[in-house]
Amino acid sequence: MRRSVAASIALVVTTCSPRKDHQTVVYASGADLESANPLVTVHPLSRQIQRYALFVTLARYDDSLRAQPYLARSWSWSDDRRALRLDLHADLKWHDGTPTTARDVAFTLDTARDPATGYYRAADLAQITAVSTPNDSSVVVAFKTPQPELPPVLCELPIAPAHLLASVPRSAFKTHAFATAPVGNGPFRFVRRDAGERWIFERSASFPRSLDGPPAINRLVVAVVDEPTTKFAGLVSGDLHVAGIAPTMAELTEKDPTLGVLSYPVLFATALVFNTTRPPFDDARVRRAISAAIDRKRIVGVALSGFGTPSASALSPDNPRAVPFAPPSRDSIPHLLQQAGWTRDEGTWSKEGKPLAFTVLTVGSGDNAIEQLLQADLRAVGIDVAIRQVELGTFLTLARAKSKDFDALVTGIPGDLALSYLRAMFDSRYAGGALDYAGFHVPALDARFAAIDAATSRSALDDGWRALQGDLDALTPVAWLYHARGVQGVSRRLKEARMDLRGELVTLTRWRLEPGS
Repeated sequence: MRRSVAASIALVVTTCSPRKDHQTVVYASGADLESANPLVTVHPLSRQIQRYALFVTLARYDDSLRAQPYLARSWSWSDDRRALRLDLHADLKWHDGTPTTARDVAFTLDTARDPATGYYRAADLAQITAVSTPNDSSVVVAFKTPQPELPPVLCELPIAPAHLLASVPRSAFKTHAFATAPVGNGPFRFVRRDAGERWIFERSASFPRSLDGPPAINRLVVAVVDEPTTKFAGLVSGDLHVAGIAPTMAELTEKDPTLGVLSYPVLFATALVFNTTRPPFDDARVRRAISAAIDRKRIVGVALSGFGTPSASALSPDNPRAVPFAPPSRDSIPHLLQQAGWTRDEGTWSKEGKPLAFTVLTVGSGDNAIEQLLQADLRAVGIDVAIRQVELGTFLTLARAKSKDFDALVTGIPGDLALSYLRAMFDSRYAGGALDYAGFHVPALDARFAAIDAATSRSALDDGWRALQGDLDALTPVAWLYHARGVQGVSRRLKEARMDLRGELVTLTRWRLEPGS
């Protein structure tokens, strides 16, 4: 029998959130954390716990997504920008008392580059040829070619302890005990994990002030709470301090005087992806006409209760590398379709006796509000759309197949802040990316990527991305719909919580709880 909501919450937080401890924050996660080992973790919240609580990174992003010193207190480039010297803080220790040194940095970078490890961002380290340690507090990283900027992955890859993991076979990291009983060096130390229920982290009082420590709160509890009603009940009762909520629950949450709602941009874009390998979507004019017919503001307003950013561009306006783009106006639809050889008769477009109609592939079993709104928008301009719902495994099989057996699909593209995310948006050779799903590839884009990869300055890199976005906006292999916004219900007692593209936990060390019942 299913436990009551109150009993479920009580079981999650009992013994780990004592009422007398007014500085324990309980954060709801929809699933158990994947792993504490940063070299084998994909799950987004797990990566944030590693980056902001348990470990440290060499550098970190500011709110403009520029790399700033962190464990590496400074860095410098050789004249040819093929060697990067990082000078480290010397006063950081692992939670078992062992000093954090250059050896840990070299171990982490070398291990992440090793295919046997399976680090999901290994491609972002492919330019590295060697990592050396002149002394305990300095690291030199050598690259194949001149680098335009500090590799963004250095802001996102936490440093792992060489003294605990160097002797472990890299292929065994996922099953090694460190994954669920880690020793970190970050602002919070690991205390306990109860599988499927909670992870408990405790303030590290010795975390250096030079690294913005120690934290204000005493404990962070990540509680596994997967049901929306249970999350909301936990927020109302005060047993949860932070919990992701559905956009439709935001208004109700804000009506509670003890709660607030945080909304912030996240790295997740939703799009209508065309199968460009067969008619009618092998014609860019048809793709542009479809994109012009979509009322993106209505989709965000109706399906997401306003918690999204309508956009026809691959990158969110919050991303500093984004180039503003507007799709063709609805008035251009007849011109575009007539140019492509389609004619309109009694409100329906057709060509060679066949109507302009297609099926949208999607995941789910519910009302699929986004797809129905797309359907209505396109029918209003004389284009018939059917919706085909399938389970996730089937969807991914069809989307990833080399031979594309679908007309179009609606999907989300998640990512991170580094260039691997942009490649997921733009590079047809990036498996699981938008253009891979679309089966879209033109040689001119390869030249754009070659120029980006050869860039030796930040300005050249940004120019390359702007040019690439301009090309793709014109070709429209994908009709981007909106960029998601995260929605978190938050106790009004919790102060200093700020969330943005860097994640929900970016200000974790500054979080504090005002006294309450």
